[in-house]
Parts: sequence; structure tokens; C-alpha cells
Amino acid sequence: MIQLRHVSKRFPDGYMALNNIDLTIDTGEMVFVTGHSGAGKSTLLKLIATIERPTSGSITINGQNIAQIKPAALPFLRRKIGFVFQDHKLLFDRTVFDNVLLPLQISGFDQNTAASRIRAALDKVGLLGKENVLPITLSGGEQQRLCIARAVVHRPAILIADEPTGNLDSAYARDIMAMFFSFHQVGVTVLIATHDASLLEDNRHRVIALRQGKLQNDQSMA
Repeated sequence: MIQLRHVSKRFPDGYMALNNIDLTIDTGEMVFVTGHSGAGKSTLLKLIATIERPTSGSITINGQNIAQIKPAALPFLRRKIGFVFQDHKLLFDRTVFDNVLLPLQISGFDQNTAASRIRAALDKVGLLGKENVLPITLSGGEQQRLCIARAVVHRPAILIADEPTGNLDSAYARDIMAMFFSFHQVGVTVLIATHDASLLEDNRHRVIALRQGKLQNDQSMA
């Protein structure tokens, strides 16, 4: 379970990205976070992923207040969270295999276990067989699939994606969303930030709307 209580985030330049957010997300839930550009979507996801720290308030994951966790303990917590960045953050001088390997190297996986997990992750996203190519040779949709493989290779309990279909055509977008639905179906907690209204058509999952850093609406679509 993820709980935010009175969470605010003010950046050093004075910009208030989030203001007094109260939110609970159940284990295994799938949630869409919507809102205009600058509404606070990315900041909210980065706070949950411990990439950013709140200015005030508490963020609790499975009973642990991550707002107060010591920096040395962050890598252990982050193993439970997969993050798909809006701008990919791929290493274009390394192969597909090596891009997916990176989080496993950081976590200290042995070579054989890492190789097995990488191939399994690439198989899930339809990139098995492209382990040795460079990301620059992939299409935009394939690059996004690679980002997802890297995010799930350590089998996280929480999968977070920031605008995962923002630069894709509708066909690729549907394929990418199908992957997130499949991860949710096996019990992964999934949070997706999007401003694409078409992704929410016929949606049966919870939608959280932010406006100017505040929680505007929280609606279950089931």
C-alpha cells in the first residue's frame, strides 16, 4: 500500500509543484494520473519512486515512511520500484542487453541470473533477438519497450510510468498500454501519468486528476 499524507513539494526556486496531497493506493491497484502540463504529475511519481523528496508530509510504502529513509537504504527500496521515464534515459552507446543489465548490476545480481532475467524481460516486451543491437537502431515504440524491460527486469512490486505513450502513434500506444495491463493482471501495482484522454476511453481503472499541484478529482472507473 502507498499512502501520502499532507505531501507538498516546493522546489528551490520557490515553485510549489504539489500542495497538501492526501492519497492512498492499494497494493495491486492500477491508477492513472492526469492533468495539464505542470499540474504535478511527474513530481508525484518521482516522490513515490524516491527520486525526489517531499518538502513536507509523509509518504509510506508498505508501512515504511520513505520521506525519512536514510540515503544508504534507498537502493534497497528502489529495487521494489520500476520507473519508465518520459525521456527514456537510454544509454545509446550500449546494447539493448546492456541497457537492461544496468539495474541488475547496481543491485549486485550474478552474471547468469542477470542474463536469464534480461532475456525474460526482453521476451515480455517483444525484443528478444535484439539483445546486441544499439538503441538508436530501434523505432520509437521499440525504444519505449526497451525502457519497460529495464524497469521490470528486477521484478518490482510497483511499476511507475511517466507519459509512456507521449511520443507514439495510436497503434504503438495501444501495444504499450497492453503491456502495463498485463503487469497489473499479475499483481503489480501500476501508476501511469498521462495527458492523453484517448488512453482513458473505456478505462475501468482509477483516475486521479491534478490541477496546479492539488488533487482535483479521484474517481474509480470500475
